[in-house]
Amino acid sequence: LSLAIMGWLGVAKRRIAKAIKSSALMADAAETIICIYLSGILLIGLGANTLWGWWWADPIAALVMVPIIAKEGMEAWEESQK
Repeated sequence: LSLAIMGWLGVAKRRIAKAIKSSALMADAAETIICIYLSGILLIGLGANTLWGWWWADPIAALVMVPIIAKEGMEAWEESQK
């Protein structure tokens, strides 16, 4: 459910942000879209653990998230320094 709703919400936010030229809303749209990626990765990890008993799938999914989260954090940090 989160993937479907967040996908729609992210696209809508981006469209409105462009229309009103809002950098704050554009940043919020980007965060919403990142949320989709993270939710998808989490769902895959938990699904593999549940369906096939791959206990290691959830920790691997968490490790896949680390570079995405680190990249977003670094970008936010650099933006805050301007």
